[in-house]
Amino acid sequence: MMPSLFIAHGAPSLALEENVYTEFLQKLGQELPKPKAIVLFSAHWESTTQLVSSVANYETIYDFGGFQPELYQIKYPAQGQAETTAEVERLFTEAGIPVQTDDVRGLDHGAWVVLRLLYPDADIPVIALSVNRYLTGEQQYQVGQALASLREQDILVIGSGGTVHNLRRLNWESNGVDPWASEFDNWLHDKLVSWDTESLFSYDKLAPSAQAAVPTPEHFVPLLLAMGAGDQNKRASLLFKAYQYGNLSLSCWKFD
Repeated sequence: MMPSLFIAHGAPSLALEENVYTEFLQKLGQELPKPKAIVLFSAHWESTTQLVSSVANYETIYDFGGFQPELYQIKYPAQGQAETTAEVERLFTEAGIPVQTDDVRGLDHGAWVVLRLLYPDADIPVIALSVNRYLTGEQQYQVGQALASLREQDILVIGSGGTVHNLRRLNWESNGVDPWASEFDNWLHDKLVSWDTESLFSYDKLAPSAQAAVPTPEHFVPLLLAMGAGDQNKRASLLFKAYQYGNLSLSCWKFD
């Protein structure tokens, strides 16, 4: 059965970097069984109604500013897949989750930066999904849970975001890790490996330094979405953890 993954997409400049994290993601893409399709929740596509892409050929969206000029030249020409879009729509409808399709929007950097490292040839169909920051933690989990059966169809479910993601607290010159960031991630690790959903659903009240780590929830909720898709076996594994700029977490979790 295909796992579900939570992958931190870091800063857009990750697409140009060569470091231990980019090497890890490249290797991960080679080691995973080749999926029939990829269903990806991106923190950078927000909607209060669950949106599912029905695009046939994606444009590459540069939803950022002030980065290296060559970043805006990168293309990731992924294609959609109508049958998988229809299956995702069916699963959400069966779970009572209101859903609409979108046949216009391209792939934002939360999607293509990660996908380009995993699958540089853009030869696997992609279905992009929006996130809704206003759902409760339990509801986020249930959205992911609705898609759990995709894993039995060799479809890879990815949540792309970041566990510690506070742009106002970044230190662009730092090579270390701020204690508050590691404190939050360590708490998170304990709750994930023990599959303590009750605590995770209330992370904002229970986790140390939660307000600093998660000032707004859109980058955190893809973790709960990916976790929900792994509900059948309830097994979480941390595959990678590092930080950039003092506190920007670069982590990858597998749920299988």
